[in-house]
Amino acid sequence: MSIEEIMSKLEALGTEQTKKTFLRHGAEEPLFGVKVGDMKKLVKYVKKDQELALALYETGNYDAMYLAGLSVRPKMMTKDQLQRWVSQAKWHAPAEYTVASVTAESHYALELARKWIQSEVETTATCGWSTYANFLSIAPDEDLDIDEIRSLLEQVERTIHQERNRVRYTMNSFVISVGTYVEALHDEAKAVAAHIGKVSVDVGNTACKVPLATAYIEKIESMNRVGQKRKTCIC
Repeated sequence: MSIEEIMSKLEALGTEQTKKTFLRHGAEEPLFGVKVGDMKKLVKYVKKDQELALALYETGNYDAMYLAGLSVRPKMMTKDQLQRWVSQAKWHAPAEYTVASVTAESHYALELARKWIQSEVETTATCGWSTYANFLSIAPDEDLDIDEIRSLLEQVERTIHQERNRVRYTMNSFVISVGTYVEALHDEAKAVAAHIGKVSVDVGNTACKVPLATAYIEKIESMNRVGQKRKTCIC
């Protein structure tokens, strides 16, 4: 299937109501406003064609970029391609979800997460924290650098309330991810979560809320799911 055909199908699936919702969350034109559930029907047409997935992201259309993230094969992504993807993520959703989840499953997860976390560009920095958080959710414990993760927890504890808006959000998510998926640092993550408390993030004219890290981690603990990994972080 050609990119023109896929874009036509995306456009047909879009609704004005969904588009308005995305715009309230910070989306930028162009976009059609396609619900994720409807979009997933198109994955089967794109998934076997890596070049088509890459071309979809290059359109700059938010719906097409999201579909690209669902369809692309992360292990085939080059470092340069991932760097290009993060540079083209103009608002928080593609940065924190599409680019972060694909990068987390690539061969360059930690290398790029470390680099992006230090970025002066807010969308890049927030993508870095989200990439690392996603990596923790799928990586075997033997692939984790416990000392580095502990150092990042300490960085969050010291700086989260002075950080940029969406960086605060993904730093908070990082603490939750450590407390949920890294059993060796579960107690330390709980202590950091308690220290940072409620994290204030401007989510615009939406009903979105910032999860309270302590409550989230305690819920996972009560379900005896601490340390249980996910098969994929792409969704």
